[in-house]
Amino acid sequence: MQMPDGLPAEIDLSRPSAARVYDYFLGGAHNFEIDRQLAEQIASMTPNLAGTMRAGREFLRRAVRALLDAGIDQFLDIGSGIPTVGNVHEVAQSANPKARVVYVDIDPVAVAHSRELLAGNDLTAVIHADLREPGRILAESREPGLLDFNRPLGILLAGVVHFIPDADRPGDILATLRSAAAPGSHLVISHSTYEDQPQEMLDAQRLSARTDTEITLRSRAEITSFFGDWTILEPGVVHMPLWRPDSPSDVDDKPEQFGAFGGVARYDRPAG
Repeated sequence: MQMPDGLPAEIDLSRPSAARVYDYFLGGAHNFEIDRQLAEQIASMTPNLAGTMRAGREFLRRAVRALLDAGIDQFLDIGSGIPTVGNVHEVAQSANPKARVVYVDIDPVAVAHSRELLAGNDLTAVIHADLREPGRILAESREPGLLDFNRPLGILLAGVVHFIPDADRPGDILATLRSAAAPGSHLVISHSTYEDQPQEMLDAQRLSARTDTEITLRSRAEITSFFGDWTILEPGVVHMPLWRPDSPSDVDDKPEQFGAFGGVARYDRPAG
């Protein structure tokens, strides 16, 4: 298969990519026919899936704004995908032009496009790494000189932990990331769930097995455990549209239809 201009030769275009499928649903241009075919198959089973993707992006936007209000000015966004309209650096730097963002993704296409799109933005950096290697992420995220782990940090894990199977011990991965953060840091997680979901949504989620990154659906309790002993902020771990909506009218009559929980927690300084 001939590679499009500017993309690394090692990219496998014979398999769909979760990041590129996500980009397609958000209306992005950084996807290929193999990704669009899978996206359309999933969409035929779950017509509201594009809305689910937008709900996830809106949750992330609101969470980043909450972190900015709490004084956070540096962000580590793991599983960032391909930057599209309303991505973290746009939200953060529109409120604080000095905000710094390091993006991390496993997909080489996402990384290649991210670096191209962010060229010239000296307050952002992009790292090609796997969430299953948290030590490497922490080491490489320090290299650009943008993040100071001695100061409060926003760690963003929006729609990515569900790509880590139980066999890879996601709880340990999250504990490693939390252990590197200074008091005052915040952790943002959104994660797909099987709770309150119709069978057709569960069937569509299983199509993720055709990509390199199969989804593991988890309960609210399991997702909550990923925050460890950090203080979970109100309104808790809830269906994404219920997390601090901009207005009551933004909440659908069935917020559970989007199939994911979201929450934010803060690392409070231990007593003594």
